[in-house]
Amino acid sequence: MADETSIKVSTVARDRLAALAAEQGTTIRRFVEELAADRPTRAEYAQRAEQARAELASLLGTAPSEQAEAKARGLLERLGAHRDPAAA
Repeated sequence: MADETSIKVSTVARDRLAALAAEQGTTIRRFVEELAADRPTRAEYAQRAEQARAELASLLGTAPSEQAEAKARGLLERLGAHRDPAAA
C-alpha cells in the first residue's frame, strides 16, 4: 500500500467532499486523489503551454505572438474553460 497521510478540513468542507464524491460514485479519498492528480501545478501548466507553442510553431512555421496568446486566453476565459492553477 502507498504511503498515507491525513489532512484536516472543516466539517463543512468534509461534508461537501463527501457529497461530491457520492455524486461520482467514489470515496472522499479517491475523489481527492483524482482532484490532485488532474490539477496541474504551475510548472506543469507552463510546460504544457510551451509544448503547445512548440506544436503550433511546428504546424504554422511560426509561434503565436503574445497578443494572439492573450486573445486566445481571453476567449477561453469567456467560455469558462480557464483553469489557472495559480487561482487555486
